Amino acid sequence: MNSKNARPYDLVLFGATGFVGELTARRLALRAPADCRWALAGRSRAKLEALRDRLSAEHPGCASLPLVVADAADPASMRELAESTRALATTVGPYVWYGEALVAACAEAGTHYADLTGEPEFIDSVFVRHDARARETGARLVHACGFDSIPADLGAYHMVQQLPEGVPLRVDGFVRSGAMFSGGTFASALTAMGRGPQTLRAARERRLHEPRLVGRRATSPVGPPRFRRETGTWALPLPTVDGPIVARSARALERYGPDFRYRHFASVRTLPMALAGPAVVCAGAALAQIPPVRRRLIDLVEPGTGPSAERRARSWFSVRFVGEGGGRRVLTEVTGGDPGYDETAVMLAESVLCLALDELPEASGQLTTAVAMGDALLERLRSAGLSFRVVHSR
Repeated sequence: MNSKNARPYDLVLFGATGFVGELTARRLALRAPADCRWALAGRSRAKLEALRDRLSAEHPGCASLPLVVADAADPASMRELAESTRALATTVGPYVWYGEALVAACAEAGTHYADLTGEPEFIDSVFVRHDARARETGARLVHACGFDSIPADLGAYHMVQQLPEGVPLRVDGFVRSGAMFSGGTFASALTAMGRGPQTLRAARERRLHEPRLVGRRATSPVGPPRFRRETGTWALPLPTVDGPIVARSARALERYGPDFRYRHFASVRTLPMALAGPAVVCAGAALAQIPPVRRRLIDLVEPGTGPSAERRARSWFSVRFVGEGGGRRVLTEVTGGDPGYDETAVMLAESVLCLALDELPEASGQLTTAVAMGDALLERLRSAGLSFRVVHSR
């Protein structure tokens, strides 16, 4: 990629005027070094100017922040945006509808890219179409830089560091949360549920293009529902994008050992909740197959909106990991505040700062957060207030 001073910006935030976009902008205003050259981007100059005014009221240095008008529906403006910066973060989803032109532009320009997608169809189709070009230009294309899937991916990465090297490893992750999902997350989830055939087709095509792992194995099977004594909760299989992303990190990094297995679960306290949860998910998936109903459901929680600061302050998440290997058994935990809004903004902001400014391992193409940034991002997130800790080890 071009040298630091060859482009106007170190990083750009696209979709800055949305709800999570503004929270991310606030984190960047707080955490970006004084010499970091960053900009806000979106479709409306008036909204960008209003956001800059709000930021500068708290951080006077933001009064001169550059503003870039760009539209996800205009590939030419996406190319100009990608060519203007070393790294770019985007909150504009659902990504299967609005995301690919920007990924393509970043892959072509050698620009590091971070997003918040939890949409497996988008991730797989982007791999097939743009991974090879990103490898050629040196771009790091890093998806799922929010609650999907940093707690799972870096949580498993942190767990592996506590276990012996060179032996088969078994890790299970258990997610608990007391929070509301964002409108964007809700829209993306319903969109993904309503695109089952397209999602399966994208996964098959990815398998045809993905190189086979030789001499090692890394899998993410669906685990059975059961009560887990380690967490004191019922564990329900959680077939989100988190599990496959952890497995991709394990395939890329030899530290995960010769035979790595990760299973991802929702963790619920009571048996009635354990019985009701799958029924709710199945009902939502069935309704998402009917386009008018899906659109009506999406409209119930408008993307770009979110709960009050007071409500978010009461929200929290926890992901506990149980890991075994080489005769060692470890329990670790990742915890934080509001996952769908505040902590997602923290994670995206720290990810794009890391991509733009930090010394990172040699890597390019479509990457997970663990492979693209690893220890550097882990330390950034700790300094930003997220907890990665060992609970018990024997």
